[in-house]
Amino acid sequence: MNVPSNLKYTKSDEWFDPSSGAVGISDFAQSQLSDIVFVEILVEEGEEVTVGKAIASVESVKASAEIYAPVAGKVSAVNKGLPDKPEILNSDPFGEGWMIKIEGSAGSEMMDAAAYEQDCAGRAH
Repeated sequence: MNVPSNLKYTKSDEWFDPSSGAVGISDFAQSQLSDIVFVEILVEEGEEVTVGKAIASVESVKASAEIYAPVAGKVSAVNKGLPDKPEILNSDPFGEGWMIKIEGSAGSEMMDAAAYEQDCAGRAH
């Protein structure tokens, strides 16, 4: 499982990059979902989001999941190409698979990589 150490993580498997404001789903999340076939981004650039607000919906051949804002702030960018290539979430969840960018937070209340790895290990089957 890939868990970049420069990112912050939530218990619901979102990641946040404090340096760029990018948000996406973790490698653990995409592996649990399996083959992702649909992504819908639910927020627009300029919109204010709060922690826990649904920002995207993802569907795979196995399940569907809501993706939540890990931090509060203003949406500064939306990955408009992602809905056309949802499979990128499986192959590159930390790169081209970013969903939105949020400005105005450092994500200090989130888990670091080591804590997130422990959390995932406790949930793995």
